[in-house]
Amino acid sequence: MQGCLYYTANEVMEMLGISRGHAYKIVKQLNEELASKGFIVIAGRVPKKYFAEHYYGMAQMK
Repeated sequence: MQGCLYYTANEVMEMLGISRGHAYKIVKQLNEELASKGFIVIAGRVPKKYFAEHYYGMAQMK
């Protein structure tokens, strides 16, 4: 299997330089948005592509 499709809350914490609790809040918020659109979500993880689309300049990072 190639690279994982999701960021964990710990990875979000490290990328954004925020607390673990705040990272979980962000992941939860993004997952709630996805769930309201009818997508299946995984608690504590957020799709990398969706995260990149919603965070300043992340879409250009590779």
